[in-house]
Amino acid sequence: MRIGVDVGGTNTDAVAMSGNDVVGWAKATTTPEVTDGIVTAVRTLLGSHGQSPEAIGAVMIGTTHFTNALVEGRRLVPTAVVRLGLPATKGLPPFIDWPDRLRAVLGDHVYLCHGGHEFDGRLISPIDHEELRAAARDIASKGLRSVAVASVFSPVDASLEHETQEVLRDEVPGLDISLSSEIGRLGLLERENAAIVNACLRPLAERTVAGLIAALVELGLDCPLHVSQNDGTLMSADFARRYPVATFASGPTNSMRGAAFLSGVRDGVVIDVGGTTSDIGVLVNGFPREASTAVSVAGVRTNFRMPDVLSLGLGGGSLVRSDCGQSDRGQSDRVTVGPDSVGYELAEKALVFGGEELTATDVATAAGMADIGDRAATANLDPALVRDAVESIQVMLAETVEQMKTSANPVPVVVVGGGGVLVRDGLAGASETIRPEYFSVASAIGAAIAQVGAETERVYSMAEMTRDEAMERARSVTAQRAVDAGADPATVEITDVDEIPLTYLPSNAIRIRVKAIGDLASADGTPHTGTDI
Repeated sequence: MRIGVDVGGTNTDAVAMSGNDVVGWAKATTTPEVTDGIVTAVRTLLGSHGQSPEAIGAVMIGTTHFTNALVEGRRLVPTAVVRLGLPATKGLPPFIDWPDRLRAVLGDHVYLCHGGHEFDGRLISPIDHEELRAAARDIASKGLRSVAVASVFSPVDASLEHETQEVLRDEVPGLDISLSSEIGRLGLLERENAAIVNACLRPLAERTVAGLIAALVELGLDCPLHVSQNDGTLMSADFARRYPVATFASGPTNSMRGAAFLSGVRDGVVIDVGGTTSDIGVLVNGFPREASTAVSVAGVRTNFRMPDVLSLGLGGGSLVRSDCGQSDRGQSDRVTVGPDSVGYELAEKALVFGGEELTATDVATAAGMADIGDRAATANLDPALVRDAVESIQVMLAETVEQMKTSANPVPVVVVGGGGVLVRDGLAGASETIRPEYFSVASAIGAAIAQVGAETERVYSMAEMTRDEAMERARSVTAQRAVDAGADPATVEITDVDEIPLTYLPSNAIRIRVKAIGDLASADGTPHTGTDI
């Protein structure tokens, strides 16, 4: 038996699964301290379905905690950035493209040092140990503990980043260091940004993971804890401590994986409607389509893997207003729906729950699309307002689905999430609109069925090795990274390989991206096999 948990902005969902069967589920209101909501949801789940804590072999948690911290600019720590590249790269220093509010929080502690490589592996300049030691002493004098290290073309050769890490820690033991070569892809600024984001979240990750483990102890669960990554796979608690950025967008990813499992749709569009937002993504062979370009998170451009998702300020708690004049995209001139929302206070402020705010949940209930709360509380709503609000919701969603499709042909649309009742059957652009059983807890199910995965991207010079040797090295490094993330070594498989010849480089280099997935071993040593969907 395993438990999947999804911590959303409004609700925390918990699902118990045995093999491919859903044994039970429960919801609780998300709390400011995320562990409290998790404890409530899991305790309710275990109590209502008579599950013994001893029967639980693993707990998988997906959370937006780290994404929210960056978006809000809270719970981040001042971070030093050591870039290896002098005499190059001075024109575009670290933090050059960051929002001012985040630069102020992190402190603009920048150290440009010698080092880095050319695209073909040649040194730009050797690193200067005394220069690095001086930087480490200055970092310590400022009381900083988190450091991001980025070297020019480190995906080609990461040795200088590792050497720098050793020098810094030798001078100042205990520094918490994130290496860009372990986090981002090609592209110095985006990769460096990803490392900085990871570094400033590391202390929060330590506290959060410790809190999650304490929550399991409080619940009497003696089993491994795994955290959802943003590619639909899992990582161990220790791996999550080191790489909190890997959790970004894991909520929508889990929803899409859960949608694929529940509906059997491997290629289509998923609409995940929550209490505050709707996330629309695309399934390709049962997994979320990855974004092909740099992704901006809280105004920071990064290039680590992220699902290709569009978010709308539309959810069950979205406020509905009438006679608002000129409308936003796709909405009726008579009403607007969102983007502001009552969020986790839906159960207190919506009309159907005795509140005084008109929300999307209220109009869906009034229109007969849902049976939530006290429907009589919506009896006095203007039928024209209800009709226009419902139509506005459908237009907003249909337009976003069209943006995500790669052709004009209708595609299957799977609707999940607690606010899924807002979507009518027959959505424009959909060949069919599917709302599967357990759709309201699809994200928690996506976490529960996940396997462990890892990805690497490197550039290899054919002047130093053959193509086969480069491919074997890339596969080996990725497989080991999957094991480090918590996969059973005996089950690790290479699932995706992209090879791009860089013909414009004189060294006849190739860029190789490899993805590996393996089964999660249960507490008794037998693999938990991922679901074949």
